[in-house]
Amino acid sequence: MSWRTTLLRAASFASLALAPLLMVQGRAVRRNTPQLPGAAGPVTGVVDGHAGPPLRLLVIGESTVAGVGAPSHAEAVAGQTAAALADLLGRAVAWRAAGEIGVTAAAVRRRLVPALPDEPADVVLVALGVNDTLRLRTTARWAADLTALVAVLRERVGPASVFLAAAPPMGRFPALPQPLRAVLGLRAHLLNATTAELAPRLDAVTYLPITLPVTPALFCADGFHPGPEGYRQWGGMLAAGMAGQLRQPSGATSERP
Repeated sequence: MSWRTTLLRAASFASLALAPLLMVQGRAVRRNTPQLPGAAGPVTGVVDGHAGPPLRLLVIGESTVAGVGAPSHAEAVAGQTAAALADLLGRAVAWRAAGEIGVTAAAVRRRLVPALPDEPADVVLVALGVNDTLRLRTTARWAADLTALVAVLRERVGPASVFLAAAPPMGRFPALPQPLRAVLGLRAHLLNATTAELAPRLDAVTYLPITLPVTPALFCADGFHPGPEGYRQWGGMLAAGMAGQLRQPSGATSERP
């Protein structure tokens, strides 16, 4: 029996055995967690760099991309990732954030991608996983939804390099009580393991694991989303992983049309 099968069985057993308690805790979390808005200000920006055309970065996904917990998009994941990427590559980065609170991978494909402006991108960062975890998506459904999302993104923005950010470690969310925190953390881990195996099978797609220590200090007031410092550290981590791939010939961005 593989480790994933063991974890999947453990997660399924825990979800069923603890279902009444988990439902009560889930309702309490929804009732007691502050409902914060998305970030204010423009959803696009340019980080200055050396001469030459800027790298065009599209960041798409759930509430973190909507900037919940940050005053502006420049201080949320899109702006922070762009700033760190420009510093690492020595190149200007033009960024766009396309996020919506509560969306799943399937909803992003159906709603957010068709609403994107008709413009190409060199690099796409996808940040999802929390809402698919909350909806108890199976690993098979998650893989299918991500594969379909990558395909429609490429149809919309061109042959961009695609980076799939790991789902946040929900087992460390301060807003979640135990055992709900542990069960959701395990399910998020399974989705991440699936993403890590899926990415190499797709063309020019890279999985970006979370490699920074996640502490309560990185969260905003709701205990569920990053605050500005959390976004800064997360964006720096994502940019480091992206820059490593973009510097390689196989990760080179497409030529301008």
